[in-house]
Amino acid sequence: MKKNQLLLSILLLAFLCFSCKEKKTLNTSLSFNKLLINSKTNPTTIESETPLFSWEIKAEGFHKSQSTYHVLVSSSKEKLNNNEGDIWNSKEQKISQSTYVKYQGKKLEPLQTYYWKVKIWDEANQASNWSEPQSFQMGLMNNENWGASKWITLNKDIRTSEHRFREYKTGKMKKAKPVDGFAASYFRNEINLNKDIENAQVYICGLGYYELYLNGNKVGDHVLDPAPSNYDKQAYYVNYDITEQIKSGKNAFGIILGNGFYGQNISWNRDPESNKSGVSYGPPTVRCLVKLNYVDGSSSDFYTDKTWREATGPIVFNNIYGGDTYDARYELGNWTSVGYDDHSWGNAKEVHPKINKISAQQIPAIKKLKEFNPTNVFQAPDGDWIVDFGQNIAGWIKLNVTEKEGQLIEITTVETLLRNGKDIFQGSTGGGANGMPQIYKYICKGNKEESWEPKFSYHGFRYAKIKGLSKKPDANTIKSVLVATDIQEKGSFKSNDSLFNKMHSISKWTIEDNVHGIPEDCPHREKCGWLGDAHAFCEYALYNYDMYDFYKKYMEDIRTQMRPTKGHNNPEIKFQVPTMIAPGKRTSTYAKIDWGVATMYLPWYNYLYYGDDAIVKEYYEEMKNLTNFYLNFKGKNGIMQDGMGDWCPPRWDRRLNPSAMECDPIISANAYFYDVLGIMEKFAEINNDKDFSQKMKNEKNALKTAFNKEFLVNINDTENKWYQSQTATVQALQFGLAPENEIENIVNGLVYDIVQVKGGHHSTGIHGNRYIYTVLSKYGKADLAYEILTTPDFPSQIYIMNSGFTTWPERQFEWETMEGPTNSLNHPMHSGFAAYFFESLGGIKSSKTQVGYKMFTVKPEFPSKINKTTVDVPTPYGTIHNSWELKQNDLVMKLEVPFNTKAKLVLTEKELETLTINNELLIDVKETYNLEVVENTNVILGSGNYQIKYKKF
Repeated sequence: MKKNQLLLSILLLAFLCFSCKEKKTLNTSLSFNKLLINSKTNPTTIESETPLFSWEIKAEGFHKSQSTYHVLVSSSKEKLNNNEGDIWNSKEQKISQSTYVKYQGKKLEPLQTYYWKVKIWDEANQASNWSEPQSFQMGLMNNENWGASKWITLNKDIRTSEHRFREYKTGKMKKAKPVDGFAASYFRNEINLNKDIENAQVYICGLGYYELYLNGNKVGDHVLDPAPSNYDKQAYYVNYDITEQIKSGKNAFGIILGNGFYGQNISWNRDPESNKSGVSYGPPTVRCLVKLNYVDGSSSDFYTDKTWREATGPIVFNNIYGGDTYDARYELGNWTSVGYDDHSWGNAKEVHPKINKISAQQIPAIKKLKEFNPTNVFQAPDGDWIVDFGQNIAGWIKLNVTEKEGQLIEITTVETLLRNGKDIFQGSTGGGANGMPQIYKYICKGNKEESWEPKFSYHGFRYAKIKGLSKKPDANTIKSVLVATDIQEKGSFKSNDSLFNKMHSISKWTIEDNVHGIPEDCPHREKCGWLGDAHAFCEYALYNYDMYDFYKKYMEDIRTQMRPTKGHNNPEIKFQVPTMIAPGKRTSTYAKIDWGVATMYLPWYNYLYYGDDAIVKEYYEEMKNLTNFYLNFKGKNGIMQDGMGDWCPPRWDRRLNPSAMECDPIISANAYFYDVLGIMEKFAEINNDKDFSQKMKNEKNALKTAFNKEFLVNINDTENKWYQSQTATVQALQFGLAPENEIENIVNGLVYDIVQVKGGHHSTGIHGNRYIYTVLSKYGKADLAYEILTTPDFPSQIYIMNSGFTTWPERQFEWETMEGPTNSLNHPMHSGFAAYFFESLGGIKSSKTQVGYKMFTVKPEFPSKINKTTVDVPTPYGTIHNSWELKQNDLVMKLEVPFNTKAKLVLTEKELETLTINNELLIDVKETYNLEVVENTNVILGSGNYQIKYKKF
């Protein structure tokens, strides 16, 4: 018996030891970190008939991946809990795909709620538990499901305030004229519910901005809703769950409707002396549907129609560029509450606006994100008060005042001061381009403290000049409010260099200020979605933020913006071509190559960073057509004769100093087009279009030959070569245009121009500046990249920072020579360079063949003054964390590789020889971590947390 007990004990001990060893090398613990439908958690307005399922897994151990998945979708929680997938049972699929798994079940019905869960097996065929139940709700999906709801608009404009008018004057007008625009509309209605509510949902679409109220309170926390679009072709509705706000008995609904971009009939008017609507789509209008489900199983609808009551109110002027005017003497009392006396109100007008499609808004809403107190308050020479909020933002001001009845308080918002700092300077915000300076007006009702914020406009500003106050303002009197699309920050960068950290912060600010449903060029003067600007900063945005839906929405803006355009070489052929701006009626010309390539770049970047090919398939025909349009510009020398140019290089001015654009627009456009031909070759393969894929391959080879023959030249008195400008040379190196046997001479040519000719400075605009630091780092010139960025002399990023800017200005000028900056001081196209912080210093890039970071490279390339960097890169599989530090000649890296992904550690031969992983030599842990050495020196790492160390030579 004792022998048996002893033997049993030995066997148990051996088993435990074996289990411990196995736990070190193969831990089968799996847990679900995120479960998503169309990249959202439990979404409520899915309109795709084939939604995409994704799951993010946490797993202990190394080299962990998925081998199989099983998804269940059920019509009820009960069925799901019983493992009954009556809507879709994928069964066990032996596939490693864990992102964007396409639904393949029964037809999904509008407004229905479905429940789902997933189970996976790892590489050792060890199963997880079922995930926690998740849900998704379908949207309206088609126009029929709007039921009996009607579009309503203001029937009669009864504004009488003397402050309803503004002065409108552009540079083309001899004198200003008074304008009032379409009136802000107030609508209300009541409903009496005699049953207990089980669920209540609102679906509302504003053509123009709206705010919805229920029983005295605003519904939701959105502002400036919905996102702008080409309204006649595509508009967006928003869904709110009001189950907790609505009640049995009487309920009062209210809607305030402003112009937004839809009813903006003042700025950019092509005929400013007339009363034509210009760039508006007509008077703003709104459609609202309330779906009510009762406890007893019955249901009913409540909706907008001509029975709704209407009025005008205290918002007596609203324009997206000019601002709001609020006359508090015309306030309407508790008009959104039950029992309000609206007998003096009229009835709303039912209308039929031109609109092809209404879809659920999938991008994040615009919200109030942050408040700023004044950092300084001082008096201007004219006695008015100037407030400095310390940060250039997009948004509005927030007032608390106590003044007499009828007192006009006027707030002019600007980005900067005069050079002497004594007064505001309206160079970029004075309305010279759009006809309206940025001004908010508030007229007091008197006798007590009054609080106010605008509703239907936003401005770009750091300073506010206040006229009409009886005492000096303080933090209680006025604040500024950041208002922007609530894109979620998911990535991060930090280094030992405070200058780089500040550049990163400024780059983020410049983007966050310029997302208001579209990627804008600036938040004040234009507020337009220029295509060239959009692709210039796209990659940096993707490193930092969740932009999955944002760029999908903007691609729809580009598609609906397309116009029939004659071919260049073959005028008898018409192509559908985007304009330089999308969306909206301020269209500019057809999109030149270097702007129009956004149509291909945005799907490419979305595909590269997220790994979802849906956007590639959705817009393939438009991209193919546009590629053929640009091929129609091919000259006898094989070069496309079209291009806009390397926008805003140092000292450049279209009228006063056009020669400062060093790079010929034809050269930079063709460099981009070469890159895009490669992208289109890949897209053709994804879409099984073999003929077009071969055509793209042939065109790419031909353009490379023609480009080098036409533009690659020797630099006089040297052995160096270049493409006649820094920008073109950088593009050629970045896109693979440079012949392999000439790369060293071309790199030396670039360095020669930067150092010997330009004295250690860049001469690039947005095309070249995006890549110059990455390219120099790639080819062993990281210290020069650092020098260009940090030299205090003009031009450089540090020069801009030392000039006091908190966002990147549009132009690269020597500010001390000017009275004040005359162009925008908040242009995100100049944030694009900061992708360098992630792709070079952090060293993280997604594979172009295993996209969406299914495989990614790790190769930090950094200057000698940077010895520590940490980046977090968001991916569909989880966050890649890379934190490295250089200690003497040892690079010590902490790398986190998410579950179901692999990292390729890119090394030289000497670096590989010194490599240790988790404090052990590669040869000793190769099998433990299932490592693979490829391409002689590169190491493939599966998922897990690694401490990596190697010598830097």
